[in-house]
Amino acid sequence: MMNCCGLLTFEKEPVPLKSIEVELEVRDHVATVVSTLNYENKEDKPLEAVFVFPLPGDAAVCHFSAQIGQTQIVAEVKEKQKAREEYDDALSSGQQAFLLEESDESPDIFSLSVGSLPPAESASIRLEYVTELAVQADDGLRFCLPAVLNPRYQPQGSEDALFQVTSVPASLVPYSLSFSARVSSPRPISKVESNCSLDPLQYLNTDQTQATVKLAAGHKFDRDVELLIYYKDAHQPTAVVEAGQASAELGSLMGDPVVMVSLYPEFTQSVMSSMASCGEFVFLVDRSGSMDCATNNTEQRESRISSARDTLLLLLKSLPMGCYFNIYSFGSRYEHIFSKSVEYSQKTMEEALKKVKEMEADLGGTEILEPLKHIYSQPCIQNQPRQLFVFTDGEVGNTKEVIDLVKKNSGSHRCFSFGIGEGASSALINGMAKEGGGHAQFITGTDRMQPKVMQSLRFALQPAVVDISVTWDLPKEVSVTVLSPPITTLFQGQRSLIYAQLTGQSAEAAEGCVTLKYSLAGHPSENQLHFSLRPAVDAGLTVHRGQQGGGVKEKVVQLSVQSGVSSSFTAFIAVNKDNGEAIQGPLVQRNIPTALAMDCFLSSATYGTCKMKKSAPLPIIGTFQKFSRWVGDRLHKKHFSSLAQHGAMASQDFPAAVPEQPPRDPLLQLVSLQEASGCWLLDPALAAALGQTNEEMEKSKPEKASSEVWATILALIWLHGFKMDAKDEWELLAVKAASWLQAHKAPCVSECVDAGNVLLGCSVKKEALGL
Repeated sequence: MMNCCGLLTFEKEPVPLKSIEVELEVRDHVATVVSTLNYENKEDKPLEAVFVFPLPGDAAVCHFSAQIGQTQIVAEVKEKQKAREEYDDALSSGQQAFLLEESDESPDIFSLSVGSLPPAESASIRLEYVTELAVQADDGLRFCLPAVLNPRYQPQGSEDALFQVTSVPASLVPYSLSFSARVSSPRPISKVESNCSLDPLQYLNTDQTQATVKLAAGHKFDRDVELLIYYKDAHQPTAVVEAGQASAELGSLMGDPVVMVSLYPEFTQSVMSSMASCGEFVFLVDRSGSMDCATNNTEQRESRISSARDTLLLLLKSLPMGCYFNIYSFGSRYEHIFSKSVEYSQKTMEEALKKVKEMEADLGGTEILEPLKHIYSQPCIQNQPRQLFVFTDGEVGNTKEVIDLVKKNSGSHRCFSFGIGEGASSALINGMAKEGGGHAQFITGTDRMQPKVMQSLRFALQPAVVDISVTWDLPKEVSVTVLSPPITTLFQGQRSLIYAQLTGQSAEAAEGCVTLKYSLAGHPSENQLHFSLRPAVDAGLTVHRGQQGGGVKEKVVQLSVQSGVSSSFTAFIAVNKDNGEAIQGPLVQRNIPTALAMDCFLSSATYGTCKMKKSAPLPIIGTFQKFSRWVGDRLHKKHFSSLAQHGAMASQDFPAAVPEQPPRDPLLQLVSLQEASGCWLLDPALAAALGQTNEEMEKSKPEKASSEVWATILALIWLHGFKMDAKDEWELLAVKAASWLQAHKAPCVSECVDAGNVLLGCSVKKEALGL
């Protein structure tokens, strides 16, 4: 149906997509997104337009319609193959047809086929989907409208011919975006932030529980649009009861009310202080060519691989004595520092750090499946729970296969995943963490990788929560059917969402109660929430459509069709059968470009030398495979002269630019000097990191204090005195240092703290150091 056809060049050929309008409706933790795509066929032939675009991996597409002139067509959900056949039949008979379906390889890629659009005709397509908002480390709720669909690396032998992507530099994307959001919550809205320019937040009521915000005028859809929404009392549990659809049958999912419960388990301090001192920590780091891109849009423009190296330094310094670890890196092939996980010690830590310093983004493509298979083939170490940390910019084409592998091995490990940079696949990052019982994080905009990764390490060190159960206390005339999968993972202060269908009539003022029970480190605990069964006014069907259920294909197809929500087994199909005349002339296929972050691969200076050839399309706007192979063959070579034959550049040499090395971060400089045991050594390197001379430190040392004790207390004072804004990054290694001091029953600690404060010009109390 959608065969690979001639791709657009940079010449000013008209493309049918002219603009995109997006309206976002946020209700507490869930968002409804309405996108309107406006097309116009300016060619003198009928047109079949193909637009491949990204959506959040967990999005539930619930509406698809088209307006052609004065005619509106509303699509139906049908089994995927049946929808494809109906689309083909409509085109062959000259009818207008539209098809929306999910990629078989990755649930965050959808393809929109606008078939048989007559010459000089316009079409407006309305797409609606529902998605949960992820909670960030600072309790903000993250919404991301993906614009950059990075070329997904297709493993050898993997073909998804249906989803071929045209990518161009973001500055040449020929369509614009308008974006507005309305936010409502039971709690006041503190603020809304974005990586793009916003108009000021407008509150709609005095208690500030409703607000609107718009994207500033003139925005080009050249990057992901990210919103961070902050509520007051973010950890307060809530319940939203949504009425069923009036036209649907009572007793069905769409006819009955549905409740969404949000809980934030809070563990006692005594339990949290008993952090695990064991475990097998396996770090899997992407070293494909795209990891040479800038991590974020700050002035420093630090590359992703450089940020990953710094993060590994913090991780290795923060691991507890007695654990095991190993580091894998991957691209077109994979490497590991040790043949199997080794016990954490000064020797193994130093050996690993030496290898980490040498890591570059030089391993080609993005083959994540093979290293995962190798990791899972390694026998687990007794009494050392396996914790897997995966760092990638998420550019793979076999997402579902990767997630299935993690799910298959979920009983033997927890998986913590990190999506780095614009365009990271939310389906891959969220899917791995969800199936691996871990936690997902995204590093975009001005985010630093280190604090988010260290938060996940704290989660990994948290004892596993067991015996999780959910019980309901409802009026006798109301029964409950839980729609969400069983909760298998709980982390301190992290949200858990529970969805349930409520069947039966209840009194106007009736209440329900839900109780979450679990056991942590041998301590039974519970969280309870009482809520009104009265449905919210004008709540729409957001919660209903967010739930499709699981099970076999037939069940999913049936529920998907009933709720009007697309799934991996279904597609939206719309055919305009009212048009009496068949459209004349052969169909011309046009692929609509999606934005591509060009500065990852070519500098702006290099790109400026590109030569346009009328007869040959540039290689950077090829399909997934062609692009990834083209980049894989050429990335990290010092000369680009061979590219001339592709019509991309003049035949001349471009020496590899040697970037100016930024000065070492003082925090990382100090951290790099810490021993695996947790202490520091009194030497010139430490003096330089603390801004002192070795003589000054020796002279100020209390007479009875050992050199290691004095050095360790100085390092702790410096961290608390000068780097409290980065506490999330060094907190675990500081705890390890304090534990080392306590274990050595260090004498004259108070005297050392007083002397250290004088030397460093601080006023840190001994208790603040954990001593």
